[in-house]
Amino acid sequence: MILLLVAAVLGGTFLAWSAQAGSVPPPGHRHGYGHEAVGGRSGLGSVDLKGWAKEQIASDKERRAQPRPKTAVSPTAARSGAVTAVRQAGFVRAAAAADPTTLVLFDTAGPYGRLGELYAMAAANLAGHFGTVTAKPVQQYTAGMIGSYTAVIYIGSTYYCCDVPDAIPAAFYQDVSTSTKPVIWMGANIWNMANSVGTAQFTQRYGWDPTSSYYEDGGSVGTVTQVTYRNQTLTRKIPAGQDGGVLRPNVLTGPGYPEVTRLAEGLDSSNGHTFGWAVRSANLTYVGEIPFAYVSESDRVIAAEDLLFDALAPATAERHRAMLRLEDISPASDPAELRTMADYLYAQKIPYGINVIPVYKDPKGTYNNGTAQTITLVQRPQVVSALKYMLARGAVLMDHGYTHQYGNVANPYNGVTGDDFEFYRAHVDSADNVVYDGPVAEDSALWAQGRVAAALTQFTLAGLPKPALWTTPHYAASAADYKVISSNFSARLERSLYFSGTLGGNSAGPNAFIGQFFPYVVKDVYGTKVLPENIGNYEPEAFNNHPARLPADLVASAKANLAVRDGFASFFYHPYYPTQPLKDTVDGIKALGYTFVSPTSL
Repeated sequence: MILLLVAAVLGGTFLAWSAQAGSVPPPGHRHGYGHEAVGGRSGLGSVDLKGWAKEQIASDKERRAQPRPKTAVSPTAARSGAVTAVRQAGFVRAAAAADPTTLVLFDTAGPYGRLGELYAMAAANLAGHFGTVTAKPVQQYTAGMIGSYTAVIYIGSTYYCCDVPDAIPAAFYQDVSTSTKPVIWMGANIWNMANSVGTAQFTQRYGWDPTSSYYEDGGSVGTVTQVTYRNQTLTRKIPAGQDGGVLRPNVLTGPGYPEVTRLAEGLDSSNGHTFGWAVRSANLTYVGEIPFAYVSESDRVIAAEDLLFDALAPATAERHRAMLRLEDISPASDPAELRTMADYLYAQKIPYGINVIPVYKDPKGTYNNGTAQTITLVQRPQVVSALKYMLARGAVLMDHGYTHQYGNVANPYNGVTGDDFEFYRAHVDSADNVVYDGPVAEDSALWAQGRVAAALTQFTLAGLPKPALWTTPHYAASAADYKVISSNFSARLERSLYFSGTLGGNSAGPNAFIGQFFPYVVKDVYGTKVLPENIGNYEPEAFNNHPARLPADLVASAKANLAVRDGFASFFYHPYYPTQPLKDTVDGIKALGYTFVSPTSL
C-alpha cells in the first residue's frame, strides 16, 4: 500500500499514508469509509513530481554527455556492480554527543526549489528523535559551520547542472571533504562536490567517483524496486514517470583507494543488477535518492531512518517495541465490543491507547433512517462505563478530535463521525482517489482551540479523565491546528502533515505539504512530541484504490521495521471488527521479538 509523506504536493498526488481509521457507526453499519490516511499517493501536496523527475533524468543525461576532465583514477577501477569490491559489513563510529545537534541543509533554487523545504522537514523530524535540529537553505552555509554540529544532513533535491547553476557554497564542499563530522548526503549534486574539491582528492578520500556515477544503468531509470538493509528486504514502489532515479555509485578499487562500505543494496529489477543504494566511507554517508516520496510501511525509507543512528547515536542498543491503539470509539460504539477487546488485551498484558471521539454526529441520518442524530458521551452511560472498564485494565485515554467530521457536508463521504475529516477539506475524484483540498474555511488557532476545548469538556462531563494524548482525525490538519493541539496535549500519536513555509516563512500555498510517519518518537518541526504509528491497521476491504490490509500484511511491515535498531511496530485496530484478526496481528508481532508498551511510557 503506497503511503505518502507529502500530502498535497502533486496537485492531488501525495506522499500520504494509508492508515485507515474507519468510523464506528451503529451496529450493522460496518463500512470502508473514514480511514486514517495522510495526504495522497506520493505524500507530497501541490508538487509536480512528474515534472521534477523528468528534469532530474534530463539533467543527468546531459551531465553524462558532457566531456569529463581526466582524473587520476586507477586503471583497475571497478563499477559498483562488482560486489566483491565493496565491503558490506556494519559500521562503528565513536560515541556521539550526549545531546546531538543536527544541521539540515536544503535546496531552494530552480523551478522545483520549494520541494527542498518539504524534504528538509522530513529529515529534520527524524533528526528530532536524537536531539536539537537547525534547518536552513544550503546557500546560507558559511565556512566552518559544520564544526558547530554533531552531524549534517544535506538534501539534494535540485539538480545543479546545465541550465541551473550550482547554488551550494564552495565552503560547504570544502568543509565536508576535510571534516571528521558525519555528513549524510541524500540525492543530487555529490558530483559537484567532487568537481569542486578535485575528483582525485574526492576519490582518494572516499573511494568512489561521483563524476562517473549516474542514475541510468544501461539506459534504465525508474526500475529500482527493492532495497536490502540490515537483513530486511524493503520495497520501492514509484509510479512510472515519477521516478527521478537512484544514483549508482562508481566504486573504485586499487592502490590508494579506501574501502567503501555498502550499507544498503539496491536492486534494478529490469536487469538484475545490484548496487550501493547507500554507501559510506570516511565521514560521508551517501544515499542515492531522497527516500521521502511514495513511501509505505515496508518502504526503503526505513533504511534512511536507521542510518541516522550511526551519525547521531551510534551506541544505541538493539530494542524493538510495539504499540497498539483502538480507534474511532465514540458514543455510538457498542460497549460489549469494547469490553471484549479490554478482556483480551488485559489477559495478554498488553497496554494500549483508546482513541475516543466525544461527540457522534450523523447530520444527514445516513445510518439513522434519514433522521439527523447527535450523541454525546453523557447520553451513553454504558459506553462511558465500558471506557472506564478499559482504563482499569491497561488502557490510556486519548482524544480523537471533537466530532471527527465537518458540519453538514460530505467531507469527503457522508458527514458522519469517524467517516469524514474534521480539520481539513477533501473530496473523492472520478478515479476514486481521496484528494486533499486544504484547511476548512474557518480554520484558525481560535477555531481549533474551540474544537479542542469542546472535546475536553465532553470528557469532563462524562466523568472521564482529561486525555494527555491526541490523534488528529484522518491525520490531517493545518499548521495552525497542530500548534494549538501541541499546547493542549503532551504528545500526538499519529502521522502528520508538514506545511511549506514552516522552516523559511514563505509558504507555497495552504495545501503544499509533506506527510510523514515515524518509526520512533520524534520532536517535530512544530515543536511537538509525536509518537509513532508506522505499520497501519487491519482493513479487510479495499477502499479508494488501496488494497485490503490483513494481519499478515501488518506483521510483514513489523518485520521490515526490525531494520530500525531502536524502532517500533505501532498500529491501530477498530474494535467493531472481530477479535481474531487482532489476536493474529499481536501474536505475529510478538513472535518477531517486539515488546508491547503503553503510549504513556514514551
